[in-house]
Amino acid sequence: MRFKVRAFAITCGLLWGLGLFVMTLWVMLWDGSGGDATILAMVYRGYSFTLGGAFVGLIWGLVDGFVGGLIFAWLYNFFAGQGARAA
Repeated sequence: MRFKVRAFAITCGLLWGLGLFVMTLWVMLWDGSGGDATILAMVYRGYSFTLGGAFVGLIWGLVDGFVGGLIFAWLYNFFAGQGARAA
């Protein structure tokens, strides 16, 4: 079985971006927006637990998830193809 690399990458980007967006809104709803630095704020420049930060996280998550899914699917297809040749 092989992955469709572009479709997998788009799916990963959407899931990661929307997940980060919803998680940010969830934290804001229960804990309010805060100025505390988080690990995500260290990784994603401009991210914070604010409405603007949620949109920044959405964009970063789309890009990060897309690139991660692209690399994962490509590597999977590469190694799955190697195994098929060896058998």
